[in-house]
Amino acid sequence: MKNPGVEQWLSEVWSKLESKMSAECDRIGDRIPYIPEDGHYKVDMAEKDIYWWTNGFWPGMLWQMYGATGLEKYRLAAEGVELKLDAAFDGFEGLHHDVGFMWLHSAVASYRLTGNARSKVRGIHAANLLAGRYNPRGKFIRAWNDDCTGWIIIDSMMNIPILYWASREQNDPRFEYVARDHADTVLNRAIREDGSSNHIVVLDPENGDFVEAPGGQGYASGSSWSRGQSWALYGFALSYRHTKDERYLNAAKRIAHYFIANVSVTGYVPLVDFRAPKSPVYWDTTAGVCAACGLLEIAEWVPELEKTFYTDSAIAILQNIDEKFCNWNSDEDSIVAGGVAAYHSRNGDFDVPILYGDYFFIEAITRLLGKHTLLW
Repeated sequence: MKNPGVEQWLSEVWSKLESKMSAECDRIGDRIPYIPEDGHYKVDMAEKDIYWWTNGFWPGMLWQMYGATGLEKYRLAAEGVELKLDAAFDGFEGLHHDVGFMWLHSAVASYRLTGNARSKVRGIHAANLLAGRYNPRGKFIRAWNDDCTGWIIIDSMMNIPILYWASREQNDPRFEYVARDHADTVLNRAIREDGSSNHIVVLDPENGDFVEAPGGQGYASGSSWSRGQSWALYGFALSYRHTKDERYLNAAKRIAHYFIANVSVTGYVPLVDFRAPKSPVYWDTTAGVCAACGLLEIAEWVPELEKTFYTDSAIAILQNIDEKFCNWNSDEDSIVAGGVAAYHSRNGDFDVPILYGDYFFIEAITRLLGKHTLLW
């Protein structure tokens, strides 16, 4: 990196991360947190909603820390969460397209770091569930359940890496065929020419024809929900990693350029939606830290003279979020404040710390330090 100021900042942040995560691991153990209340995680999602899509991020944080430090307490807590998630397999009906989020960072991470054979089975099980949602006429993986038969959402790009992994582990190209078909459909239907993205696209399940693009978690139809942009940015970069299809890398770069252009005029902290009214101003740090991970992923694959642009942009986002939003008090839970689930949501998930913001912040910092484990 050869930037003394950045190296010093990274060293200081890592020291604070070690202290904070050690304390949180001791307090939380194998409970599954989501959003803190009054500075502490009081709700165990294993009891409230075992199917909740974010339930894999706490073990993901633990596995990142285990990979970086080797401390056994992180492994033990992560393995405890993995066992609890078996109840979601058993119940089945609440599962949907987010099985990648749930088991990439729990079971698949365990297998990658420890070789646990049972964890591998869980990961393959989750991959089969995701592949089973594939619509061969429309060439897409359907989102959610109930009446969403023809729906695709941009979040799905972060779930399909479990299919790439399963394809290699099983020596079975079917999983990758499903992932690539879906990525192509998302690229053609959800990504706009300027690099912005729809959150939701509704397709005709009989043939894959476009029906409509609702606003989803953004401001409105046609707007630009920033976390959706980050899912797209990182998701297509990861599809390039797994396939080496240049179309995916070029898509990731186009989305990244759009994202960087927008955050560069707001102090490198993203708005909840890049196409929303100027007032009131709503921030979403979770979009920023996820995008930073995607920018660092892109930097691994572009020519040498392009790398700095993506790396420096990621660092600018992380430093500004650290300065303005991070809570390093080890007596309190959560790190990154200022998270927003959806532009119009007011259900306790608006302008609050949200677990996945912490996960992506940890992933980005450990990646910059050369300590991270690829969990995608």
